[in-house]
Amino acid sequence: MKPSLLTIPNALTFARFLGIPLFIYLTLHLHADGWAILVLAIGGATDYFDGKLARAWGQTSRFGELADPAIDRLYILATLLVFLVREIVPLWMILVLISRDVILGFLTIALTRTGHGALRVTYLGKAATFNLLYAFPFLLLAHGTSAFATLAFILGWSFAMWGVALYISTGISYAREAISQIRGAHVGNSR
Repeated sequence: MKPSLLTIPNALTFARFLGIPLFIYLTLHLHADGWAILVLAIGGATDYFDGKLARAWGQTSRFGELADPAIDRLYILATLLVFLVREIVPLWMILVLISRDVILGFLTIALTRTGHGALRVTYLGKAATFNLLYAFPFLLLAHGTSAFATLAFILGWSFAMWGVALYISTGISYAREAISQIRGAHVGNSR
């Protein structure tokens, strides 16, 4: 029996997707940073719970496997672009994170063309994404003059630097795995 797409975990994934344009609107048009932070927090929570519930309830699906990491990337991209416009993070950080995803995107296309599926997301890959998603609300809160803004700055940059380091290291790991599979496919086809 084929699993249904209409599950609570998939609904959470879709709701998280809808949060992306809402976050952009709240931060760039309304400058409603408090509400934008709430959207990011809900996005982070649903990212955790959709996978947890899918596994616990036996409702994993190919849609969830593909949509979940894609929506993670879109959240990160949207947040980085908003932060660039608002001058919250430096350009180097944005370029590093986007470059990693672009390279892995091309490798995923190559994997698909050689008959392989997308790479499985690892625990460290999830940890990298979680660190970045935790960093973003703090970095947004850090734009103020209160003691809380100072604390948010420290927490935000701590999560951000740890997240960037994990993002790069898992990106290298994913790239090695993808290249290995692609080479294996070419060797198998040449025999």
